[in-house]
Amino acid sequence: MIGYVFIMPFILGFILWFLVPALVAANLTFQRWNLISPPTYVGTANIERLFTDPILPQSLKATFLFTILSVPIGLVFAFFLAMLINTPIRGIAVFRTIYFLPSIVPAVASAVLWAWLLNTEFGLVNYFIRELGGPKIPWLQDPGWAIPAFIILSTWGVGGSMIIFLAGLQGIPEVYYEAAKLDGAGRFRQLWNITLPLMSPIIFFNLVMGFINSFQVFVSALLITNGGPQNATLFLVLYIYRTAFQSQNMGYAATLSWVLFFILMILSLIIFRVAGSRVYYENAD
Repeated sequence: MIGYVFIMPFILGFILWFLVPALVAANLTFQRWNLISPPTYVGTANIERLFTDPILPQSLKATFLFTILSVPIGLVFAFFLAMLINTPIRGIAVFRTIYFLPSIVPAVASAVLWAWLLNTEFGLVNYFIRELGGPKIPWLQDPGWAIPAFIILSTWGVGGSMIIFLAGLQGIPEVYYEAAKLDGAGRFRQLWNITLPLMSPIIFFNLVMGFINSFQVFVSALLITNGGPQNATLFLVLYIYRTAFQSQNMGYAATLSWVLFFILMILSLIIFRVAGSRVYYENAD
């Protein structure tokens, strides 16, 4: 009985914050509701609209493009920073703090900051590019540069993944590296044959979480570009928000939410199937 008492917070949280909203969203999929009038049953009209919606393909394209590019770049950059701050030098705690701070900056403050940094006319990014002899880049006005701008923004906040990588690196026994040095292995061989295999569970975790988080970009897209230019940054979550609270079509917004859920579920299954078997667990039988 005491066990059920301890797990009750999780059970209540699951029921109240996941199961009930999921059931409500499933019911709204077959309804038309504008938040004012009572919901009306429309059958599969919302589902059928998915195949004729002219904006949905662009929203999915922007979301997938951002995910495919930002997740690998973010993982590599976070791992690189973790390797740097794992060096035992004086004052390393200061650098760890500096690299981690951007990840805890509130999303709104981060969006405002980067909207200024990436401003075409007076942003610091273009200032340094012009000082180096480069052209002025319309980061937030050109559809071709909008996704790279958001990739830069997402890379700036890799501190959370970096800390997880750092914890994993510090958990690798030093004896492995000492044995490798005695065998004549260089830094690259140590990285390839020791660090990466032992870090594979953490790399896999950050990969899955990175994919999930990248599909839920909302605040920065809403505040910086509001989905523009030309819907180039109309990510799926932002499109769901627009549909629900600007167009006041809660039924179709619920349908789009289920599309997001199934996309994440399928991608997670693919990642577990393809990459899960390549993860090395030291204590596995």
